Amino acid sequence: MRFKRVYIEISNICNMNCSFCSTIKREKRIMTVDEFDNITTQIRPFSDYVYFHVKGEPLLHPQLDRLFDICHEKKLRVNLTTNGTLLPKKKELLFSKPALRQVNLSLHSFSEHDVSEKHFDEERYVNSLIEFAKQASQKKIITVLRLWNLDDNHTADEKSLAIMKKIEREFSFTGDLAHEMQEKSSVKLMPYTFISWDEQFEWPSLDSGYYSEYGRCHGMRDLIAILADGTVVPCCLDSNGIVNLGNVFEKSFDDIINSPRAKAITEGFRNQRAAEKLCRTCTYRTRFDRM
Repeated sequence: MRFKRVYIEISNICNMNCSFCSTIKREKRIMTVDEFDNITTQIRPFSDYVYFHVKGEPLLHPQLDRLFDICHEKKLRVNLTTNGTLLPKKKELLFSKPALRQVNLSLHSFSEHDVSEKHFDEERYVNSLIEFAKQASQKKIITVLRLWNLDDNHTADEKSLAIMKKIEREFSFTGDLAHEMQEKSSVKLMPYTFISWDEQFEWPSLDSGYYSEYGRCHGMRDLIAILADGTVVPCCLDSNGIVNLGNVFEKSFDDIINSPRAKAITEGFRNQRAAEKLCRTCTYRTRFDRM
């Protein structure tokens, strides 16, 4: 079995508390270098790509430098998702790492800042993300500016529309991003640089109630996730480890993905059915029905 991506939650601690993120009920934790080394050794035969994501802000990890070096040593390409607030301090580190392939910038998190706070400068924040994207392009690092805060009608709020106008100017984009938003899920702004849109989604939860057992998902087929404590879950949206397939510090990753429960999930989605109760509450997977 090969995965297109393995999500590794190097930390579940974040420097923000965005309303669109689910509440973490797990103990706050930072993955150690030895733990990360162990995990990447185990998953290396199963993927070429790791994603520093699930919950938490990866740029907060105190030994991020070494984690990138471990990935480079094992020929793993790294993609990370960040709210971007720490980019001014961390971009030189990122640019120095050959393992880095892609940075996803959660631009929609700008609306979560309290602009009345003296320490936050909204314009400087957005400018820093744009500057990072331009510099990353020169280094052939992919940057995706994400605006995943659209409403059910795929419409952006005034702040997001203003951000798009600024992006049009900064990247000399000749089209109308607000119009493109209605037609496409992403647009190329310059080499290696994209803007993407999506509707704000609801994190699956056992408290959400039953939605549907029919449909498919990329979980356990194209992707899998490992939480900060080593718990393996079939999807990066299982933020509290509800579908616990096992722990990589207690049994091998190979054994975990070949367990009866893991295979039941894979076989279920192959037949358009959700085997797990949590998956039956998930509305995000309905997006794959349109693909």
